[in-house]
Amino acid sequence: MKTFLKEWGVFIVIVALAILSRIFIWQPVLVDGHSMDPTLADRERLIVVRTAPIQRFDIVIANEKDTNGETKQVVKRVIGLPGDTLKFDHDQLTINGKIYNEPYLANFQAQLKDGTLAKTYAAYPPTSELSKSQIDYFVQLAQHAQAFTTDTKGNPVFEVKVPKGKYYLLGDNRVLSRDSRAVGSFSRSDIIGDAKLRIWPLNKISFLN
Repeated sequence: MKTFLKEWGVFIVIVALAILSRIFIWQPVLVDGHSMDPTLADRERLIVVRTAPIQRFDIVIANEKDTNGETKQVVKRVIGLPGDTLKFDHDQLTINGKIYNEPYLANFQAQLKDGTLAKTYAAYPPTSELSKSQIDYFVQLAQHAQAFTTDTKGNPVFEVKVPKGKYYLLGDNRVLSRDSRAVGSFSRSDIIGDAKLRIWPLNKISFLN
């Protein structure tokens, strides 16, 4: 036994720590869909840290109930913290009376203004989860959107009060993202963790700000 532990003890400890950290600290996640374009693309893979504190503008993974009542994991960005008052006015974000810029939206915001966002949506490849009719619907949304961030009725000016203990999550692809605007704020228990690292594809491995 002593010989075995001497030869294999360090390896066993390393494996055990890796398994425990996988269970309690981190997990891999697959990006499913286009709601975080262009920050994160469909089928990219991330590492999520369960124990990280949740801060404003973090990219997080959360449990959300879909229209069928089933729970699915979604990737979104934290915009509102508990108790915040959010106001959107033609893509200008104000939180508790302070103006914030959202540079991660700049690419698609510019495309919406110059009319090319509809072409970007039209280029999405149909899949088993994304039909041609859905892509056509996305194109129509881009063609008629009054702003990149609107409420569920298409209004470019709206205000939200985030309840205590809740978080307001939005996708970066605001025109088509289904997020807190439609499903409401998320409890802390709904948030699995903070996405820290993109590990796939290999040419895009990077830490996420």
